[in-house]
Amino acid sequence: MQNSKDEQATGAESDSSPHGLLERTLGVLELLSTHARGLQLFEIADQLHIPRSATHRVLTALVERNYVRQDRVGGSYQLTARLASLAFTFLAGSGVTDFAQPILDRIARETGELVRLATVDGRELVWVAKSQGSTFGLRYDPDMGQVARLSCSASGHAWLSCLPEEEAIALLEKQGYGKRRDYGPRAPESRTAVLKYLRLARKRGYAVTEQTYTPWMNTIAVPIRQQMVGEVIGALVITGPHVRLTEERMEELAPMAMEAARELSLALAATPHHAANAGRGNIFAGNGV
Repeated sequence: MQNSKDEQATGAESDSSPHGLLERTLGVLELLSTHARGLQLFEIADQLHIPRSATHRVLTALVERNYVRQDRVGGSYQLTARLASLAFTFLAGSGVTDFAQPILDRIARETGELVRLATVDGRELVWVAKSQGSTFGLRYDPDMGQVARLSCSASGHAWLSCLPEEEAIALLEKQGYGKRRDYGPRAPESRTAVLKYLRLARKRGYAVTEQTYTPWMNTIAVPIRQQMVGEVIGALVITGPHVRLTEERMEELAPMAMEAARELSLALAATPHHAANAGRGNIFAGNGV
């Protein structure tokens, strides 16, 4: 009985403290971002291991601020578009998409494949823009704004291959390894397997993956370096069906992709956000690793 009271007291203290409330709120947002169809209150509480009463309070506050909606009384909770709107507003204000999009569009037209821009954000890699050959502005797909799985994405390999090996391992261990059942049939599922990819990418200067992130899809990714200090701030990614984007084809595209990565480095240097942070390390990296 005493243990139960202690647990309740600890839970109440965690719920009322600013840090505990923030952690739970962010946890709810991050969980719902991976469940587009929504989750029931009990599912959210169980997956986050927090009391249902505390979960309800967090959800109520998020609904009131229009970050979350409930489709009906007692129904599931879903994210609204407000978070996406904030992200897109930031990207527009930073100038990232304005300066990068023409380059992505050109490479998409010349290659005939999907071209993406991923940027380093703290200890994660996030896809922020893409082009499918269209010149009609920026378009987003379900992966836009999502965090890349470093262990099995070409963009992740491109970034990690430029870091000291111990730092790369720390990032991999923190995020975890993508399983083949969830990603591609050739996804590397261990530290040893990923390090083989990273060492090859370091030797080449770019990363190549075949059906590691998505079944039947191959990808080449080139790191984008900040001009002043050479630190990696993102990756240019070209991806396509494995029957078309073969290993030989990716080798042919590598010089074009590397030149485009240099162009993107210059383009990103012209963004207001980059200019304000020039000389102070990775503009997307926060505190870094």
